[in-house]
Amino acid sequence: MGNPVEGKSDRRNVRTSRSHRVSNADPRPIGVFDSGIGGLTVVAELRRRLPGEDIVYFGDTARVPYGSKSAETVTRFAREDCTFLLRFDPKLIVVACNTASANALPALEEALEIPVCGVVEPGAAAAVKVAEGHMVAVIATEATIASDAYRRAIHRRRSDVPVVQKACPLLVPLVEEGRCPDDPVVQMVLAEYLAPLRALDPRVLVLGCTHYPLLKSAMASLFGGRTRLVDSAEETAACVQEMLTRSGSLSGGESGGTLTCYVSDNPARFQTVGSRFLGQPITDVVWVSPELFFAEASQAIPGTPSG
Repeated sequence: MGNPVEGKSDRRNVRTSRSHRVSNADPRPIGVFDSGIGGLTVVAELRRRLPGEDIVYFGDTARVPYGSKSAETVTRFAREDCTFLLRFDPKLIVVACNTASANALPALEEALEIPVCGVVEPGAAAAVKVAEGHMVAVIATEATIASDAYRRAIHRRRSDVPVVQKACPLLVPLVEEGRCPDDPVVQMVLAEYLAPLRALDPRVLVLGCTHYPLLKSAMASLFGGRTRLVDSAEETAACVQEMLTRSGSLSGGESGGTLTCYVSDNPARFQTVGSRFLGQPITDVVWVSPELFFAEASQAIPGTPSG
């Protein structure tokens, strides 16, 4: 842990040979990126649904958070994150960041030659299905709410569904500090953020940030049984499984998939905090040197500005 990644073919701790693999399986890994740690909730769901898949994760911990940055900056960062993941020849990239999904997904889909799955569309689709025409509330970072991505995605599916959105910027640092759902500070912040939404009695509450599932039980208690919570991490994993199944790109393995994590800063903190998000210990985290990261990011995807 802590050594910079080196070489074009470095795939530390990523195995591709497994028992029970079918002959037409696709052994390439799934690439996943996030601005930091939160995307590990998506990884946890992917590993639960697809235990035979290798996963390569990149957390851009040197530039976190994305949630307070402009759409242009988020798009540039997302392009650079994908550029790094492309060195592992992934069969699909998951944008496990609501802010990047909301602001950068169209640009990534246009630039990349492999499938890309964000977290906004799966969450919106599930919300429409559960709401059955009733109100949907969305909580997320400032940048995700400012993008209006969830409302637009919901209305593409059903235009008559009322959508109310609320930015909750304090929740991400609270989660990363290790505060639990029953922590008094968490309870106070949630009560203040969610009070105006509770008054509207929505049928669905969309957790539009990958950090929020760690506070799911506290949110459920505040809203009661009438409001269903939609976890974008769960819905994204289901979408990835469907995409790979439809394209015949599953690994063919029933178990034994590996996870390798790369970060742009502070691998020790990622390992400690990230283990809570993943729900199990993270055994190895590799630091990506800035020289390597920015050198590759400036040239691999067309339209990515250098520097």
